[in-house]
Amino acid sequence: MSQLKVYSKSDILAFTKVRKFETRLGEEVLTIADPGNIAASIEKSPAEYVLLGIPEDLGILAYAGHARNGHGPTELAWWSFLKDFLNIQSNDFLVGGSVLVLGHFDFSDLGRLIEANALNPDEKLDAYRHAVHTIDEAVEPLIRIITSAGKIPIVIGGGHNNTYPLIKGAAKGLHKAGLTNIAQINAVNLDAHPEFSPVEGRHSANGFRYAEEDGFLEKYCVIGVQESHLPQNVWTDILNNPFVDCITYEDIFVLEKRTFTQAVAHATGFTEDSYIGLEIDLDAIAHVPGTGLPPSGLTPLHARQYVTFAAIDSKIAYLHICEGAVCLGNGCSNPSTGRLISYIVSDFLKARE
Repeated sequence: MSQLKVYSKSDILAFTKVRKFETRLGEEVLTIADPGNIAASIEKSPAEYVLLGIPEDLGILAYAGHARNGHGPTELAWWSFLKDFLNIQSNDFLVGGSVLVLGHFDFSDLGRLIEANALNPDEKLDAYRHAVHTIDEAVEPLIRIITSAGKIPIVIGGGHNNTYPLIKGAAKGLHKAGLTNIAQINAVNLDAHPEFSPVEGRHSANGFRYAEEDGFLEKYCVIGVQESHLPQNVWTDILNNPFVDCITYEDIFVLEKRTFTQAVAHATGFTEDSYIGLEIDLDAIAHVPGTGLPPSGLTPLHARQYVTFAAIDSKIAYLHICEGAVCLGNGCSNPSTGRLISYIVSDFLKARE
C-alpha cells in the first residue's frame, strides 16, 4: 500500500475552518494512531467508519471511447468533498467521533507514466487497463483490513472501476470476521449506467461484472439506468441472470410503474439476504458534472433519500460514491459537487446512527 497517503490530525485541521463558539467535524474526526501499523490502528480505533479517498480517473480513461472528451477529471472530487465534509457543523444531528479519516491513494504517477510513454491510442488503452489492475491490487487489501475489523469503509472516488476491489475486499473481510458464510456480498447501485459491461480488460464500466465472474458478488440491483445508455447485450445478460436486477429511470419517472421509494425498497429487498455494497454514481444525477453531464436524471434529493433508506434497511458492507467532478475539460465548473457528496455521506451517517 505504498500509494496510500495517511493523514495526521494536522492534515485534517488544515482543511478545517475553526471558529469561536462552533465545532466542526474536522475537529472531532479520528486519524490513524500508528501509521506504521495501519491494520492494528484501524482495529483498535473506536471509530465505526473509515473514510478513504481514491482520487483517480484511470479507470474512466481505460473505458474505450471515454477518454475525457470534455468530461472529468474525477480525481478532484475527493478534495472538494473533504473540504466541505470536515467543515460540517458538529451538533445533535451528527458528531465526528465515529469517523476515522484514513487518507487517500495517489496513483498520479501511473497516469503520467502512460502519457509519457504510450505511443498511440491503442497502447494508451491497454496501459490504462493494466493500471486499473494496479489500483485493484492496492485497494482490495485495505478494504479487507477495514471490514475484517468490523468497520464500514466510506470511499470517495474516482471512477466506478473501484467497485471491484471494494466488493472483493469487503467480501473477504466480512468472511474473515465471521459475518458471512462465504466470501461473497450483494450490491445496490444508483446509476444511469448498469456498469455491467463484458470482461474485456478492467475499466470503469465493468467492475460489477468482474466481481460476479470472480465469485465475490452474488446479487446486484441497479436503480435509475437510462434506457438510452443500456447496451442490448448487457440488457440481455441482465434479463437472463436471476441474480441481477435493473429498474430503469423511465420505468420510475416516465411510465410511473413504481415510485422512487418503491424502487429502492425493491432493491434492498432483493439483496436483503446478505451485506450490500451501497453504490452511488453521480452521473445518475442531472446537471452534476462527472463522466457525463446529463440534462435529465435523478435529483440530489433522490440520492439523499436513496442512501438514507438503504442505510436504514440493509446490512452495509461499504458506501462508495464515484464519478463526480468539480470541473470539466470544456470549462464548465460546479464546485458544489463536493458539497453534494458531503450531504450524502452525512445522510448515511445519520441514518446509520
